[in-house]
Formats: sequence, structure tokens, C-alpha cells
Amino acid sequence: MESTEIQAELIIDAKAELGEGPHWDAESKQLYWVDVTRMKLRMYNRITGNEVVRSFDRMISAVIPTTTGGLALAMEDGIYLSQAEDSPVLLTSIEAELPLNRLNDAKCDRQGRLWVGTISLNDDAPNSGGFYIVEPGGFTRQLLSGIGCSNGMAWDYTRSKMYYIDTPTRQVDVFDYEEESGRISNRRLAFRIPTTTGYPDAMTIDGEGMLWVAHWGGGCVSRWNPETGEQLGLIRVPAPLVTSCTFGGSDLTELYITTARIGMHEKELRDYPFAGGLFMAKTGVSGLLPGNFQAKE
Repeated sequence: MESTEIQAELIIDAKAELGEGPHWDAESKQLYWVDVTRMKLRMYNRITGNEVVRSFDRMISAVIPTTTGGLALAMEDGIYLSQAEDSPVLLTSIEAELPLNRLNDAKCDRQGRLWVGTISLNDDAPNSGGFYIVEPGGFTRQLLSGIGCSNGMAWDYTRSKMYYIDTPTRQVDVFDYEEESGRISNRRLAFRIPTTTGYPDAMTIDGEGMLWVAHWGGGCVSRWNPETGEQLGLIRVPAPLVTSCTFGGSDLTELYITTARIGMHEKELRDYPFAGGLFMAKTGVSGLLPGNFQAKE
């Protein structure tokens, strides 16, 4: 298959310090995303083009609508539930014994289970992160330990597979996935990201089972066939720190891309003035609707 290359367009010049965690909500036609270190939840309305921003008192790395109408928030120390403008209520704390770890990427599978990993902010313990699953009632079990920076997740339900990224490894791994039980097993390499194109951050999957991977330090999103390890395409993003992507829009063909500007020098910021912005690319293929958290009534 011939490799294709397209250019992402700027949607919001947000100048987010650490933009992350985009989630498309088809019901409200809104894109939720976050600015982790500035502790902000951002809600972009695709129809009006307006954005509402909510501020919190702790870092927030992901937001997922719940089946009961509220939001599940991955915050630095646990999963919280929030209704409208009310203060978030803790559902389950994660790694309370590791204060130098924080929650990172989080997503739900279509069964409504929440999967979330952590990142170590402790230079002396760079691989002290973990990967967890949170059941609807809040029961949490650990799936993996020894993680450097837990990031991308994607499920291929037709092939009973789950894909996962621990960013420092520079690779995308695949598990056998039992949808009914939520069990994963038989971890193995799917493909590696070339060292010349930065680090793999978060990712999403399209309706053809192909993966779209955000490149931290690479200024792009790449498309891969995880069965063959072949790169199929590239989206250029005018921001070097590309963090995540998700499909949205009425037909799920718009790929929304989050970026960061944290740690960039003045010259880099002059060269890439839209770093930290929200971008979008029309891919020509459809994604899958993301899962919502199966909250208890």
C-alpha cells in the first residue's frame, strides 16, 4: 500500500502546556481534552466552535463521560467522578503510596471498564509506574508494573486484541484481550517506532484495525498496520510535541490531535507558535466510537 502524507490544521490556538487525552462525545458533539499541568479540562463544541474551560486544584490527565451523565476524571492521584460543575468525588485512589507518580493516559473499552496507567516523576525510580483497570464500582486491579510512562491504548474487538504503549520503550505492544472478562495476556511486540521520529505517546485505532500513533518529539501522527508492522501514512503537525489523537466528527473521519509546549525553548516557540494547540486532520477513514465509563447509579 502506498504511504500517504497529509497536513493537520489548527482548530484552537490553546497554547496548552501539556495538552492530552482527547475524547469525542458523539451525543453532545463535543471534544473533551485536558491541559494536564495547568489542571484544566477543555470542552470544544464542534458545532459552534466555542470552547468551555474548567479549572481544578490538581492535575488532570484524561476525561471520559459516564453512562449516568457525569464525567470520570483521571486526576493525579486517582479516578474521580464529577457531575456538572460540582467538585469531583474520589472513586478510587491509585498508587497513593507513590506520591511521585501520577495518573496518565486513561480510556474505557466498550464494556465500560476504565483502563489507566501511571508515570513516574521520580528520576531515581524511572520505571515505577503501573497499569490498572477500574471496574464500574471502583474496584481496581493492577495489570502491569515496572512501567516508565503508561500511554496509548487501543482495542481491536474483531481480532480480540489490545494495543499498549510504554513510551520509553519506543514500541507498540499487543495483548490477547478477552472482552467479556477484561483480561489481557501474552504481551508481545507489534512494531517499533523509528528513533528518528521521537517517542510514541498516545494512539487510537480506525475501523480497518490500523493504529494512529502520536509522536512526542516527532511533530506527527503515523498510521500503522499492526499485523505487518508496516507504516501506511503520516500526518504532519506544526508542533513538535504531539501527545494524543482520537477520531471525531459526525462520521468519525476527523482525527483530533493534541500537542504540548512544556519545556520548549524560546526559539522553538518562535518556530512553532501553535505548539500546545488542538489540531485536526481529515483522514478519509472512520474511527471507532470510544467507550464511556459504566458508572454505578
